[in-house]
Amino acid sequence: MQNKKANRSIKPIYLDYQATTPTDPRVVKAMLPFFSESFGNPHSVDHAYGWEAEEVVDKARQQIADVIGADPREIIFTSGATESNNLAIKGLAHFLRDNPRGSPRNRIITTTIEHKCVLESVNRLEREGFDVIRLPVDAMGLVDMEALSKAVTEETVLVSIMAVNNEIGVIQHLSRIGEICKAAGAKFHTDAAQAVGKIPLDVNKMQIDLMSISGHKIYGPKGIGALYVRRRPRIRLEPLIDGGGQERGLRSGTLATPLCVGLGAAAQYANEEMFGEYDRLSSLSRRFQEGLKAGLVGVSFNGDPEQRIPGNLNVTFEDVSGVELMKSIPGLALSMGSACTSADLDPSYVLKALGLNESQALSSLRIGLGRFTKEEEVDQAIDLLIKAVGKLRSAPRGS
Repeated sequence: MQNKKANRSIKPIYLDYQATTPTDPRVVKAMLPFFSESFGNPHSVDHAYGWEAEEVVDKARQQIADVIGADPREIIFTSGATESNNLAIKGLAHFLRDNPRGSPRNRIITTTIEHKCVLESVNRLEREGFDVIRLPVDAMGLVDMEALSKAVTEETVLVSIMAVNNEIGVIQHLSRIGEICKAAGAKFHTDAAQAVGKIPLDVNKMQIDLMSISGHKIYGPKGIGALYVRRRPRIRLEPLIDGGGQERGLRSGTLATPLCVGLGAAAQYANEEMFGEYDRLSSLSRRFQEGLKAGLVGVSFNGDPEQRIPGNLNVTFEDVSGVELMKSIPGLALSMGSACTSADLDPSYVLKALGLNESQALSSLRIGLGRFTKEEEVDQAIDLLIKAVGKLRSAPRGS
């Protein structure tokens, strides 16, 4: 604890953009008036303060919808991707189960490398009697489409497969998954927290029925997210929260207007700058990889080398403890994997699903580059990592 407090005065190079992103100053500027000047409740429909808030919230829906090819009426605001994932998965399963007409479909399909909130949601449904299939991935982190096709039958109610993995950055074949689900009459949900604004997405072309979005992964504020819910054909969900029936009755509670504005602005900037940022981060990622490989032996990169977002590098440093490596470089802010499990010293379940053994998984770090990463910071990080790895490898065992 003392070391943590001592290091808080130091501003390390930030390399954990998959855990969270800084709120873009342009987004902060857009939000500020709605904390104190234009403070109306967007659900107050009887006066100008409420009308103004309703108008900017509707604008934010449109900005978010534009990024994924949706209708703004299909955007439901939530507190973040965890809530969106819970609402999508449990809400759909419970609605179909409890609908007076019922549904013979009882199977839910996901993968072994989903975010914890997805895995825990399907675990709960399994305890309630749903049949859950957890598909493995290959050594590159990709779901086998033939295996998925065999698993998706007329008994399948939902397939939940993330668009981009938060630990290894691998992009799944969303269009093909959508085709498989559509052919079998199953609904397709994707956790797109790491994908929105980074790769082109189109819910109609990809035949996605439900999509989860997070504000603080795209340079928006924390505490806000969204769930895309298809209207035609209509997807029906059982709400998790009861109350005044806001958000089409799916998510009761007063919307946080400043946060909605922030998510909308963040989505718009990400959409406008997506391709330029993709190229810039691709260049920085290549520079990082080449620098590490030139300066170290026993370095490998996890996940498919092509089917991935730029800016996410998951690196195994042979014969080095990831925990000790992070401790030895306080000048870098990075992680061993998901922020939600960073207090857990067990090896990453995502890396183990790729076939890494326990030692390899515990020797791996996730390096996240983002909008504000500079080339000189990449060079500094490479130098610090090479020196730290060399020092740890040369240290006497047990010292």
